Amino acid sequence: MEPTELSDLLDRPLVAALATERPDGTLQCNPMWFSFDGTAIKMSHTSTRQKVRNWDANASVSLCITDPANTYRYVEVRGFVTGLESDFDAQFHRELRVRYGMDATNVPDAAERVVVTVRITYIGGREMADQTKALDKSGDLPQPRQE
Repeated sequence: MEPTELSDLLDRPLVAALATERPDGTLQCNPMWFSFDGTAIKMSHTSTRQKVRNWDANASVSLCITDPANTYRYVEVRGFVTGLESDFDAQFHRELRVRYGMDATNVPDAAERVVVTVRITYIGGREMADQTKALDKSGDLPQPRQE
């Protein structure tokens, strides 16, 4: 489903920028841990936060995951939240904590944790060369080519 040259960005424990639409129509973007099983994105959240209210109003989401070694290399995932299920004893959240190198023993908000499932409708991205090498001697980026 994903562009194969970018699949490592979905497999590695990178932080995604998750964008949602608030009930008033403005956008909200926050960093999120995630896992990808080849067909869906899963995240952990608490049931008391704004994101859950956002999904109640509009289930559309977009995630952007950037390669920390080359910020011009990224993958974008678009889709819809199709599930908000109770995360009994924060089991999934603890799995994410381990994936991201964090201690999984203490989860103070375990009772409010939910597993968020995103049905993917689009995966794309860009595998660009390191754009910092395109700087000219003045330090300015080259101007876009006029067509």
